[in-house]
Amino acid sequence: MSQKQGRPGHFDGPDETTQVVDYTKLFRLDGRRAVVIGAGSGIGRESAMGLAAHGAEVICVDRDLAAAQATAARGRNLTAYGLDILDGAAIDQAVIDLGDLDVLVFTAATNVRKRLLDYSDMEFDRVVSLNLRASFDLVRAFGPGMVARGRGSIIGFSSIRAVAVEPGQGVYAATKAGLVQLLRTAAAELGPSGVRVNSIAPGIVDTPLTAQIQAIPEWAEAYASKSALGRWSRPDELVGAVVYLASDASSFVTGSQLFVDGGWTAIDGRYTPPQ
Repeated sequence: MSQKQGRPGHFDGPDETTQVVDYTKLFRLDGRRAVVIGAGSGIGRESAMGLAAHGAEVICVDRDLAAAQATAARGRNLTAYGLDILDGAAIDQAVIDLGDLDVLVFTAATNVRKRLLDYSDMEFDRVVSLNLRASFDLVRAFGPGMVARGRGSIIGFSSIRAVAVEPGQGVYAATKAGLVQLLRTAAAELGPSGVRVNSIAPGIVDTPLTAQIQAIPEWAEAYASKSALGRWSRPDELVGAVVYLASDASSFVTGSQLFVDGGWTAIDGRYTPPQ
């Protein structure tokens, strides 16, 4: 977009070549194809449904094909595909099977809640393999197609644990911090080709991954009280961020981490003295 320049360092405004934007369609995804990894449940399921509701053709991908099919059965423009993202050969085949994509969203993650000195090699490898290595494999597999077409949006899910840790979550936190930097680097490397890469950092969300915490009332309440809103979030409350980053509404946003945490990271560590 060109602008008329007046005095040095200042612009007087756009000229007649300025593109007219239809803001009513800013979040629409009509004609775009999206893949959501982890669409069988939780945030992935809601993200798939949200993208489809805004016009995208969405492939619901999950290791549990039946769960992916159940998500696909919930609405229009949804199909299912079974994929274990720990299987590199299967990812390569998925790139062939799924064809050209405009949006890639991946939500799959795992956690072993143990202090570092109690971690086994197998547990460490399990968390790192899914949370970080598989994310790298997905970017490396689907990124070239987007680069070749000169467009695309890649959206990964980090966590508040990328910046705020607690005892027993060290390895999980390390993978999420690593994922943020991995995606920031991808944003820098793929940006010149028109591909945007961002991450979303949820706070405490009611999903199967947090069932262990929710099962203990004291823990559940303690976690809820840490956010400014004083509660857990629902998976559907992450959908707006996904649609935003997938759409033209975020056309100049890349290399960012968008916190959707109810204010957790804004006030983490606060102390409210007794009255």
